[in-house]
Amino acid sequence: MQVQLLQLPKIKDPRGNLSVIEKEVIPYEIKRVYYLYDVPSGAERGGHSHRVQKEFLVALSGSFNVIVNDGLNEQVFTLNNPSEGLLIHNGVWRELKNFSSGAVCLVVASDVFEEEDYIRDFQEFKDSI
Repeated sequence: MQVQLLQLPKIKDPRGNLSVIEKEVIPYEIKRVYYLYDVPSGAERGGHSHRVQKEFLVALSGSFNVIVNDGLNEQVFTLNNPSEGLLIHNGVWRELKNFSSGAVCLVVASDVFEEEDYIRDFQEFKDSI
């Protein structure tokens, strides 16, 4: 499956740690950054795949599950550490669930928003494989 859990550089300091997302970590040009927050208890995000876009997800605060599916296999990743992230290539269905209170999900995307890039129906996704 085209998914990788990547460690971010972590600079430890008694005043607080610092992690960096840069081109040496992310294998694509960053064109958009957004974040999800104040997700209500029981709410789900995602529920789509991208035709072209790649994304890197990081739990800046709190935790949540990322369920990925390539049409044949499904994996669940729990993101809860701001010094690691999940790289999801195009052609992978993703769902985000079980957000803890105060969770913040940072998404670093390879492209700007284009609705045509989204596959929002799981059966259509499976048929496109």
